[in-house]
Amino acid sequence: MQVQRVVLNSRPGKNGAPDPENFRLEEVTVAPVLEDGEVLVRTLYLSVDPYMRCRMNEDTGAEYLTPWQLSECVDGGGVGVVQSSRCSTAVEGDVVTSFNWPWQTQAVMKGSGLQKVDPQLVDGQVSYFLGAVGITGLTALLGIREKGHVTKGANQTMVVSGAAGGCGSIAGQIGRLDGCVKVVGICGSDEKCKALVRELGFSAAINYRQEDVPARLKERCPDGIDVYFDNVGGVISDTVIAQMNNNSHVILCGQISQYNKDVPYPPPLSEETQGILRSKNITRERFMVLSYMSRVDGALCELSQWVRSAQLKVLETVVNGIENMGVAFCSMMKGGNIGKQIVKIS
Repeated sequence: MQVQRVVLNSRPGKNGAPDPENFRLEEVTVAPVLEDGEVLVRTLYLSVDPYMRCRMNEDTGAEYLTPWQLSECVDGGGVGVVQSSRCSTAVEGDVVTSFNWPWQTQAVMKGSGLQKVDPQLVDGQVSYFLGAVGITGLTALLGIREKGHVTKGANQTMVVSGAAGGCGSIAGQIGRLDGCVKVVGICGSDEKCKALVRELGFSAAINYRQEDVPARLKERCPDGIDVYFDNVGGVISDTVIAQMNNNSHVILCGQISQYNKDVPYPPPLSEETQGILRSKNITRERFMVLSYMSRVDGALCELSQWVRSAQLKVLETVVNGIENMGVAFCSMMKGGNIGKQIVKIS
């Protein structure tokens, strides 16, 4: 059968932003002959995420991430449907997901590497398994629960950077559901600010491209900041940390502002910011969902209940067609998405 796939065509320059030309669409012939334990899947949706920028480098800078290889098929989060199976755990018609889904329209995969999911958990919106009820939602929920120390009734203020992205848009809502009295989002456009406040229930939003962030934070967080969900790093994070309270907590989720630079993860902080963390006893620890696998099933169940009861609202930016994977990825890296960036394949 004829299958379209996306391969890594070239790597970005050493400190370079990615370009759609770094990816190449190919048509290949795949023999749909299955070995024992294999399944043939049709891809429904693929995810593009900030961490993938690290996988474009020869050295990802993170021990748990393998680099993509030149001229080989790219992979990431995906969801699809089983078309035929020689695997006892997956039958034809099952909806399945994986973190290592090839960027292909159809693929032969090992059944053991796939997780079966129930579309009813997301009211049939199976793309949510790549976002709110998948790794993105887990990152937000477990990050807040494990590193945020949010306590109901404690009158806490949370700030979220990258607040209109896939993870930030969920994290702010969970902060509110878990008991923060104020949740302030930082994002890059007036349209995003409106979405955060009107659709997602953030207390306030700050457009860092247009507004004076330190002044607006002082105005919106008069009692200081107790929890900071950090998706971006860089200057914005230095600004937020400067206004954090004693014994407060930074949830170190991502550092997208630094991913195009040749620096280790997490990137080094300025002397001044390190000094603030020490003098105010602010915790700032790396957070990875992989460290909390025992909590995943319960957390996914909670996320699903919130989504189905509309307590957690999901925003997505959906692009159509596997030929647009590179365009969607590069747009997301520049902040072109509101909510989770998804590509619909079939």
